[in-house]
Amino acid sequence: MIRVAKPAAASIETWFGVGGGADALVTPRSVEDLCAAIREHDPALGPVRVLGDGANLLVSDDGVDGLVIDTKELNSVEWIDTGVRAGAGAGLPKLVTEACRRGLGGLEGLGGVPASLGGAVRMNAGGAFGEIADSVRTVRVVNSLGDEHTLKPSELEFGYRRSNLSGLIVVEAELALPGADPQALRARLKEVMAHKKDAQPLAANSAGCVFKNPDVDGERVSAGRLIDKAGLKGERIGGASVSERHGNFVVVEDGATASHVLALIDRVRERVLAECGVGLEQELVVWKRGVPDE
Repeated sequence: MIRVAKPAAASIETWFGVGGGADALVTPRSVEDLCAAIREHDPALGPVRVLGDGANLLVSDDGVDGLVIDTKELNSVEWIDTGVRAGAGAGLPKLVTEACRRGLGGLEGLGGVPASLGGAVRMNAGGAFGEIADSVRTVRVVNSLGDEHTLKPSELEFGYRRSNLSGLIVVEAELALPGADPQALRARLKEVMAHKKDAQPLAANSAGCVFKNPDVDGERVSAGRLIDKAGLKGERIGGASVSERHGNFVVVEDGATASHVLALIDRVRERVLAECGVGLEQELVVWKRGVPDE
């Protein structure tokens, strides 16, 4: 029997640091425990949701129903000659740094991307310097019945900030990382980090980019630039505001609530549509009571 935390509201840790808790939360220490938790969960109580690093997540103020599975204990890391095999809870930033140190290329462009490996693979995390799909070899997943299997390259589909892993729980992934000069990799990582520190509010309470960069007439356009063009930098609702440094980041201060963030996101979307004629698609994941996870 898996022990599930059921206080008034089990805490859900996110980078925003706002929002409610979970009606039920479990932190499995093995894939077997995770599978058992899914099999024991009553779907009538709500959906199963997966918590990674909490970097791309906003939880509504009244929390969420169902079962939240925190993958932080599934953090095993095994370095192999051709790359790395790691659990979903392994931190991507540490994997990036260690790969560069070992002279394994392919992840240096993901420097500064806040994510667990599982979350990064599921959403195909990345940015201007690359995306994780370029390195994924196989993905071990668990389905809604609590059964596990491994997906081969021919079974994986990745696109811009998306994959075909929706509805599945990523528990492990193997990344193919070609050998390269460690010094050159570290230098490249340093360049990537310097660029992000200059352009993004990395020290603020935020959750990364709120919107996907839209496709306009066949060309990928910066959502941040559209938000800036609409005059929204510094726009504020309650304790949430659009970053002065990067328009596609929402930052929060003491006293902020999830409702403030959601209202600000709606305002930004409406203004960009009115001023620029472009509809923005949300990249930030929002958990709401009674609404299944995406």
